[in-house]
Amino acid sequence: MARLAASKVREGFSDTINRVAYGRERVILHRRGKEVAAVVPMEDLKLLEALEDRIDLDEARRSLAHAKKHGTIPWEKVKAGLGL
Repeated sequence: MARLAASKVREGFSDTINRVAYGRERVILHRRGKEVAAVVPMEDLKLLEALEDRIDLDEARRSLAHAKKHGTIPWEKVKAGLGL
């Protein structure tokens, strides 16, 4: 995985994009020695989003199971408790 200074990427932006898009390379951008961003191929982004969706779905299923087991609080009661 390449690690490039943000200023260098700015100077050769099209080259960096080509490395990522066609070479399937991941590029980490740093500024003053601190990693600040990454440029990744679209396939990597789609995989990351699919993983996030799966995590969200698992969490939603756990929440629904908890609500089924322990019940829920009516919205009106929640609003009243918050003074809304």
